[in-house]
Amino acid sequence: MLMPKRVKHRKQFRGSIRGKAHRGNTLTYGEYGLVSMDPCWIKSNQIEAARVAMTRYTKRAGQVWIKIFPDKPVTAKPAETRMGSGKGSVEYWVAVVKPGRVLFEIAGVPEESAREALRLAMHKLPCKCKIISKADVEGGVSNEEN
Repeated sequence: MLMPKRVKHRKQFRGSIRGKAHRGNTLTYGEYGLVSMDPCWIKSNQIEAARVAMTRYTKRAGQVWIKIFPDKPVTAKPAETRMGSGKGSVEYWVAVVKPGRVLFEIAGVPEESAREALRLAMHKLPCKCKIISKADVEGGVSNEEN
């Protein structure tokens, strides 16, 4: 699973996920992409599950790019522990995703195959997503809502 090799601070505050994605909101590498519609935290194991679903369906043809990285630690205290005595230990890592962020890109496979692979990946993620293509974005018919 994805996680940083080392971080400056071991534990972080939760923060907020307000607003829309200003970075990472365009297709840069592939022909088709998966765009988040909701703000959410995506765990590293969910990213891996989506990647595996895509590569399995395409039989490892084409190329898949993961455009998000889980760099935020989430802590949890053990079950049946009394209040106090500090912050819990790091349990898992999440990627903070805002609406409009491109999560995955795919290229080198036919359109039906790419759309089905992205649809399968969409089911592994905790947020509502949509599939976009480079032809739609460049052709003037934009799928993205303002």
